[in-house]
Amino acid sequence: MTEQASSPASPARAEVVRDFAKSELFDRTFADGMELVEDAAAYLDGPGRQESKLLSKNAALTYAGESMRLTTRLMKLASWLLVQRAVREGDMSALDACEDRYRLTEDEARRTDERPSDPLMIELPTGILDLASRSERLYERVRHLDRRMYVEPLDGDTPHPVLSQHDRLREAFGGL
Repeated sequence: MTEQASSPASPARAEVVRDFAKSELFDRTFADGMELVEDAAAYLDGPGRQESKLLSKNAALTYAGESMRLTTRLMKLASWLLVQRAVREGDMSALDACEDRYRLTEDEARRTDERPSDPLMIELPTGILDLASRSERLYERVRHLDRRMYVEPLDGDTPHPVLSQHDRLREAFGGL
């Protein structure tokens, strides 16, 4: 499911993107994202590899699926964060960053604990489950930022319903 931007990129939306890219919130989010990528790589290449060898065949398949979901989610997060950093550093325009192809989707937001109950999930090492949970929380946090910055209408994008009715009455009755 892909969410579409509510309106074409505007100078106001580009300003929101530039402001975010220069913010402390971006700095913290970027640091959290890159730390999680490093933690996942270290786990999957080290202890995770060893722990997966101790699993039953079916649990090992579940582990492989979970690690693929984890790495896919992290690649999408890292990509989004790198687009914001490119805006910050002037390597990409804020208007270009508004393109739909850079949006995060709900596809990766499905939480480990919300998937249909798989009895093999309880056999998985806590390391992979912890990383999956952390990545899901970060993905939701960044997806919220993505929607606020790129998808939801800005204050000036949609007329206020009461004020627009008032304007229509003024036009109809000549300057109330």
